[in-house]
Amino acid sequence: MEIRTRRPHIPEVRVEQKEEEEQPLSPAARLFHAPEFNCNIISVVGLKSKIKPDVIIEGIKQTLIRHPRFSCKLVKIGNNKRQEQKWVQTNVVAEDHVVIPKIDMHNIENADAFLDCYVSDLTTIPLDTSKPLWEVHILDLKTSDAENVAILKIHHSVGDGMSLMSLVLACTRKTSNPNELPSLPNQKRSLSGSKNNSRLLWLVMALWSVVMLGLNTVCDALEFIATAMFLKDTETPIKGNFRLSTSKRMCVVHRAGPRKSMTRSKLKKLAAVQVRRTLVEAGSHCFIGLAHGPALVVHRTVSFDDLKLIKNAMQMTVNDVVLGVSQAGLSQYLKRRYGEQEEPMPKGIRLRAALLVNIRPATGLQDLADIMAKGSKCTWGNWIGYIIFPFSIAFCDDPLKHLQRAKSIIDRKKNSFEALLTFIVGNFILKSFGVQSAANILKRALSNTTMSFSNMVGPIEEISFYGHPVTYMAPSVYGHPHALTMHFQSYMNKMTVSLTVDPTVISDPHRLCDDWEESLRSIKAAVQEKNCTQ
Repeated sequence: MEIRTRRPHIPEVRVEQKEEEEQPLSPAARLFHAPEFNCNIISVVGLKSKIKPDVIIEGIKQTLIRHPRFSCKLVKIGNNKRQEQKWVQTNVVAEDHVVIPKIDMHNIENADAFLDCYVSDLTTIPLDTSKPLWEVHILDLKTSDAENVAILKIHHSVGDGMSLMSLVLACTRKTSNPNELPSLPNQKRSLSGSKNNSRLLWLVMALWSVVMLGLNTVCDALEFIATAMFLKDTETPIKGNFRLSTSKRMCVVHRAGPRKSMTRSKLKKLAAVQVRRTLVEAGSHCFIGLAHGPALVVHRTVSFDDLKLIKNAMQMTVNDVVLGVSQAGLSQYLKRRYGEQEEPMPKGIRLRAALLVNIRPATGLQDLADIMAKGSKCTWGNWIGYIIFPFSIAFCDDPLKHLQRAKSIIDRKKNSFEALLTFIVGNFILKSFGVQSAANILKRALSNTTMSFSNMVGPIEEISFYGHPVTYMAPSVYGHPHALTMHFQSYMNKMTVSLTVDPTVISDPHRLCDDWEESLRSIKAAVQEKNCTQ
């Protein structure tokens, strides 16, 4: 999630194109290969035109496989007692990473449901370690909101979500000008204070800000320690229990429309057979990580203009609005779930989210394009910090209270080194005590919270993926110890909401999407009514 937090300068870690044939995995990359955090990033990309596989493959040859991490395979050296993991340069055959299933549309009554089941089964199949850890699936499948679909699956050790999404965007071009990279919205910093203030007042405010920064950081650090040790969230209907076993049954949810007549079991068998047959034909044989349970992929696309209307009217950021609407949607969903169980919703529910924060200095799309075209240097890796964000779960007569509460909390969190501190301490634990100890500590901390939350900024105009115009992007991640992950991706005048859920905990993620969208409508109506009365 892009949150502006105070941070000192951090020396940049750079990668060079094929400078070394071997390179040890970073501590964070090794963490993502631990059984507790065997995470993969998966992104469903809807395209407006029928896919030309030869064009996609040629584009990948000119871009992705020229990036160091996309041309390295994972190699384990040593015995079971002392094993070292390295990235080793290898000759990449693009065709081996592009999966083109043969889909018989005559057997598919509902293409949207088939796509759900295809991605669901895809998340249960580990990546092949005999080649670099990424795949691109090309589906000649017309859904309700796309002519064809591309699915990108990348292991999280290759890079964090911000790095990988930026890299994918660097492979795209503006539809209006195929020679130009996408344009991202400008990130404006709000300036506090006024030039007319006296120096004494400015000094007092600066000292007070430093005091609050230190106090907030200490409080946040103590909360994180307490969470890792004993402080648990309330056992609500959306909180999973990952403390008992490392096996997880995760589900990525991506929905565009209502379900139709064909049963999910039939569609799932059809999609499962298709996925496994295609991978066997491609020669995949050496896998990494634990298999996960069946996944269901769902997203909901809403108007980005509605979010900006609320943002401007309430003088907030888009992140503030997204958090406030999510708080309202979660409150509504939990109220219904408790009602179905014929139980009153408890007061004072502790429901916290781990907000993923990119702490790396911003890397431009041009820098990433240059590393693929010219072999130049660029910052890379998993630079992720965490912020523990407490959602205030309550049913409010005034929906704007959700926005105000979310903004007050995140404003305080921004005035803290919490994200940077979790990143530094995490690296220290990894280097000092090893991957397994760090994985156990982080798993314990995250499993004591309820969910993960992230938000990424996308292009402001239409882009094309190797010549194919994009209609939506729905990225997400699975494999971490949370029963619910909410991810938000802006693109043009749209905002795509992706959910990752554990279906044994949340069996009706579509209703959660409904509640989120209904909360957005009610907050928008309240904002418009407020403006009319002023």
